[in-house]
Amino acid sequence: MRHDLYPTRRRANSTYQARRDPVVWSTAAPPGFVSSEEIETFDRDGVLVLDNLFTDQEIERAVAELDRLRDQADRLEPETVVREPHSDAIRSIFRVHRQSRIFAEMARNPRVRQLVEHILDDEVYVMQSRVNVKPAFDGACFDWHSDFETWHAEDGMPRMRAVSLSVFLSENSYLNGPTMFVPRSHRTFVACPGETPDDNYKTSLRRQEIGVPGNEAISELAEKGGLIAPSGRPGTAVLFDCNLLHASAMNMTPWPRSNVFFVFNAVCNELERPFDGGKPRPEFLAERVPGGGRRYKAA
Repeated sequence: MRHDLYPTRRRANSTYQARRDPVVWSTAAPPGFVSSEEIETFDRDGVLVLDNLFTDQEIERAVAELDRLRDQADRLEPETVVREPHSDAIRSIFRVHRQSRIFAEMARNPRVRQLVEHILDDEVYVMQSRVNVKPAFDGACFDWHSDFETWHAEDGMPRMRAVSLSVFLSENSYLNGPTMFVPRSHRTFVACPGETPDDNYKTSLRRQEIGVPGNEAISELAEKGGLIAPSGRPGTAVLFDCNLLHASAMNMTPWPRSNVFFVFNAVCNELERPFDGGKPRPEFLAERVPGGGRRYKAA
């Protein structure tokens, strides 16, 4: 019987436990384009804002590619296009690195790979990619959550050895529903209440209700670490730990907000059976190690 380091979704209330994994796995010197101080900041806070990963030309191509994907959404894999909960507006497009050469090239960017492989001290692969689009006036919220809690429970990620990179494809300001983070919350695993319904992803992608910590847990961790909402021009990149609590409010402004996300998982952290006991979510949400040895098949 395998040992579950981070049990969750088994009680009526949120519970806490200290993180049992490193944040920065490598002890070697970081790549030359980031400083040791920046790596220390990421280790301490679980989040790092970077402005030098992509050129203006790369971002211009990515913005144009997002427009193309939205205009041709009917040609994409149907399940990868998620709509807003109260309208037909596009909320997210998943698996963009498999459906777009431009976004595949962004995920393979040498600086990105060097940085995430340094932090995780292993080869990496893209476990998930998506574009989140906050339409003007109608962009709904994303509730507080730790990605790892969902990936552990519903996808079988065993350890906290993954990071996400969010790249701004439009101006992100404090007004138009930016992503908010609780710095230093990545050091605490918050086990969430409730059991996972069958095929939970079919509703949670539009509005997440399972895998959401209680208000008391959010308040307590925010008292210790504060709240930040990184802002900036297109091309700004935010690297954040898989267990960092984050959320975003509704966009009620006339200005849409778009970001592309790449989730990098260490190859050694291959997904197993979901720890909540259910069947694994589809691979457009959680890819297994390409060509990997262990592959879980639902009974």
